[in-house]
Amino acid sequence: MAITYKSKIGLELVIPMGVILGGVLVLSALEAPHWLGPLILLPVIGFIYHLFTTTYYQIDQEILVIKSSFFINLRIDIRSIHSIKETYNPLSSPATSIDRLEIRFGVGKMVLVSPKDKTAFIREIQRINPKVTILLRQKSKP
Repeated sequence: MAITYKSKIGLELVIPMGVILGGVLVLSALEAPHWLGPLILLPVIGFIYHLFTTTYYQIDQEILVIKSSFFINLRIDIRSIHSIKETYNPLSSPATSIDRLEIRFGVGKMVLVSPKDKTAFIREIQRINPKVTILLRQKSKP
C-alpha cells in the first residue's frame, strides 16, 4: 500500500511570490491596455498554484516517487538511499518550502524534498532501509 506525503508549503516562498506577482498584476491592470497584464499574469499565477498543489512524495513498497506537476516524476529505489539530511538549501527542486530534506542516493545523486510530515517520512524510509544515515539539525534550547 502506497503512503503519500504532501509537500510542505512554506510562507518563505509564498509571500515573496505573492507580493511580487500581486504587485505586478495590480500595476499592469492600471496601465493601458488594462487587460493585457492580467491576461499574461493570471496563467502564470495559476501555473505556480498548480505546482504547489501537485508536489508530493509517495512511498510505494521499496520505491520513493517524487512528483511535481508534469515536470518531475522521479523514482528512487529506497535501498539506494545513503543519507537524509535536514537543510535550508534553496536550489531549485521538487520542494515547496525551504525547510527541506536532502536525500543522497545512488552514486553522487541528490534530490531536495519538503514533506509536510518529515518525521513520518524519515521513519518510513528507515523502516525500509535501516542503513540510511539521518542528519537532523539540533533544536536550540530556551
